[in-house]
Amino acid sequence: MDIILLGTGSPIPDPRRAGPATLVRAGGANILFDCGRGVVMRLAGAGVLPQQVTAVVITHMHSDHVCDLNDVITSHWVMSPRPQPLAVYGPVGTAELVQATLRMLAPDVGYRLEHHDDLDAGPDVVVTELAPGDAARIGACQLAAYPTEHAPVRPTLGFRITHGAAIAAIAGDTIPCEGLDALCTGAGVYVQTVIRQDLVRRVPSRRFQDILDYHSTVEQAGQTAARAGVGTLMLTHYVPPLQPGAEDEWRALAAAHFSGEIVLGDDLTQVTLAD
Repeated sequence: MDIILLGTGSPIPDPRRAGPATLVRAGGANILFDCGRGVVMRLAGAGVLPQQVTAVVITHMHSDHVCDLNDVITSHWVMSPRPQPLAVYGPVGTAELVQATLRMLAPDVGYRLEHHDDLDAGPDVVVTELAPGDAARIGACQLAAYPTEHAPVRPTLGFRITHGAAIAAIAGDTIPCEGLDALCTGAGVYVQTVIRQDLVRRVPSRRFQDILDYHSTVEQAGQTAARAGVGTLMLTHYVPPLQPGAEDEWRALAAAHFSGEIVLGDDLTQVTLAD
């Protein structure tokens, strides 16, 4: 199982980082978690073309996590040599999001149907909404949904993906909570979006300060990893943006609480687990 941080950015524009997205490759499946800005380009960087995406899994519907869902849908449809559905999984509200996206794409779909004789139908997107405790089979992988806490954003989910002996926990945006601990328990890799509380507090913006109460800090990610007994902690969605040369500083904040491997870095950073 390969876990690849496609996009390590956040809502803050960063020329070096695409928006939040993580790719899990296992058992012949390419499973995309969230669709932040630039995700299709980062998929290409990981060697995966849009039509090779097996499924999209959405943790929550904050714009920075779903803003390029339209690009994934369009590119998967147009680049597929023959009709194939795109499976999308996510919390309650995902079906409405997909339908709204398809309505937005309707003019473009019409143009392409009119121009390309071999296209006779628009995108086929099959949505499965999940609640905490639900599970789904994606190829040879098992997907399980866990509750996370990102209020006032509701619902939000974290996902545990299993293939053979390999287990990855994809947390999304959340503060520490019981659901997060259950999600991560015994996982080989735990992927957590993080903020630097000390740096955020230095920014004289009330709106920016507001993010402090609904994201995990780097230290809290380390604490969760230690409680859950994970093998590797992967940090992503850095707020403020992780600057070149500051990796050890960020890593040290988590290492004060977690003695396992801590991975962070640029887009396309990868960890591999034995299946």
